[in-house]
Amino acid sequence: MGQGIIILTSPLLTRLYSPEDFGLLAVYSSLLGIIGVIVSFRYQLAIPLPEADEEAANVVVLSLLMVLGVCLFTGIIIFFWGQHIADLVNSPALAGYLWLLPVGLLPLGIYQVFNYWAIRTSSFSAIAKTKLSQSLGMVIVQLAGYMLGPVALLVGRVLGHAAGTASLGMLAVRERWEVFRSVRTEGVIRAARKYKRFPIYSTWEGVFNTAGMQLPPLLFAALFNASAAGIYMIAHRVLALPATLIGRAVADVFFSRASEERRNGNLASLVVDIHEKLANLAIPLAIVLIFAGPDMFTLVFGSEWRQAGYFAQWMAPWMCLVFIASPLSTLFAVLERQTQGMVFQAILLATRVCSLLVGALYNDIRLAIALFATGSALCWLSFLVWVFRVTGNNVCLLLISNLKALAWSILLVSPLALFYSLGCTSILWLPALTLSFVLVAGRYAFLLKKA
Repeated sequence: MGQGIIILTSPLLTRLYSPEDFGLLAVYSSLLGIIGVIVSFRYQLAIPLPEADEEAANVVVLSLLMVLGVCLFTGIIIFFWGQHIADLVNSPALAGYLWLLPVGLLPLGIYQVFNYWAIRTSSFSAIAKTKLSQSLGMVIVQLAGYMLGPVALLVGRVLGHAAGTASLGMLAVRERWEVFRSVRTEGVIRAARKYKRFPIYSTWEGVFNTAGMQLPPLLFAALFNASAAGIYMIAHRVLALPATLIGRAVADVFFSRASEERRNGNLASLVVDIHEKLANLAIPLAIVLIFAGPDMFTLVFGSEWRQAGYFAQWMAPWMCLVFIASPLSTLFAVLERQTQGMVFQAILLATRVCSLLVGALYNDIRLAIALFATGSALCWLSFLVWVFRVTGNNVCLLLISNLKALAWSILLVSPLALFYSLGCTSILWLPALTLSFVLVAGRYAFLLKKA
């Protein structure tokens, strides 16, 4: 529901704010995400581990102290070098809003800490409620404050985190107040020493993985302009929705089953089954976006965002492969191949950076997004080949299942493909799109009934 609220309000927000405004939000969100992954030096990951609540409470306090320290340090950096940072990412207009970075880090860091305490106490319904309140708080501020300009987008992001922080914090304090009262300085120091591997190792792993997700908007802004970052942000937000809503749920189920099936010797067949189902879900929508991306984005978000539709055409195969492959990435943990996981992330990040640099060298944003999306797609395709080989499957099975899903997809989207191939008048575009969506929905219903 939280993700749905963000997507449903996006067409309205894109008519209230310009691509430049969303570009500032994209750059701010990227900076917030990169620093946010280390704001507590990853000590929060240790909160569920201790057997005694008293020790876990010491880790909570330690994590909160790290959050406070990083926020203060970030505030000092922004105070003295805020303008230089804004110029570095080619977003000088952001300089006046960078004070929101330490302000946003504080509720984000506190939320991460109490989120892991809630995981420790199995308060999953409380976590779910905070996700909903965060989305509601964010979009309400962004919609109500549109006359203030881009600052409303940034403040909405900050207040969205704050909405969930207070409730989780109060839940922890209210239910375990006697435990937190027992926290002492020596206990916090002892916890810092005991779990020192988290800041030493896990912090850098988190930065590395997060950089792969958060650097693209920064690079688009730095190498081109803030508008390019905003266009990328909207295109990615729409295309990543299926992976967010479905992919993560599938990943959780696959992770729980994969360990058991590995012990039983059935991991190979599970991988083939999951891959085939995900391919049949993802490829039809990718084909639709390849044919009709610009027209769809113009219809939904407004003419100012047609460029995002061109981005979506190139990004569709990549995000299709992400939808199919990312749930299977839990195999790095199941097979204890974390080293290969780090190598994969390194190659993916290097490919993306090099692609954008080449596009910037030729001063061609479409070339940049084409190389960026194609390189990312090839990396994820290589990952799928690795998955099939490491689980003992014949790679031909990967090719066959993808070709079958592609054939079905082309058949389902044939009305839309015929419209574009014949160069028909635009008045027939929407009926052709609607018919293709009806056929795709019918195919999904059949697959669901079959499952």
